[in-house]
Amino acid sequence: MTDEFPITIYHNPDCGTSRNTLAMIESAGYAPKVVEYRKAGWTRPQLDQLLAAMGAKPRDVMREKGTPAAELGLLDTSASDEAILEAMIEHPILVNRPIVATPKGTKLCRPSEAVLPLLDCVPTEFTKEDGEVVRP
Repeated sequence: MTDEFPITIYHNPDCGTSRNTLAMIESAGYAPKVVEYRKAGWTRPQLDQLLAAMGAKPRDVMREKGTPAAELGLLDTSASDEAILEAMIEHPILVNRPIVATPKGTKLCRPSEAVLPLLDCVPTEFTKEDGEVVRP
């Protein structure tokens, strides 16, 4: 199914939302390409492409909690897109997760069920790690 409907998830295995999103994709029968972005890092062209596909600005996908965003001065509204992008390349954890790209679109999937409109096939029911049941 992957070749017919390619899916890429930019994933952080330490994040419950990211794990739930990946599990939803897999429970729908897909074998997505999984990019552990904290290990792989980001390139400027990659971030530019993802942001363009989402119609988003760097600040829209910037993670604040558990990152050096405050220390780097990125929470200040005067921080430029350029400064945020440079920081994301240097500190991959600054990019919120998970980001999922499919032929139907690209988006930050928070909460995890935000991935469902990006899929051609969806699971009939899915139970998240915390026991919450999602019925599309």
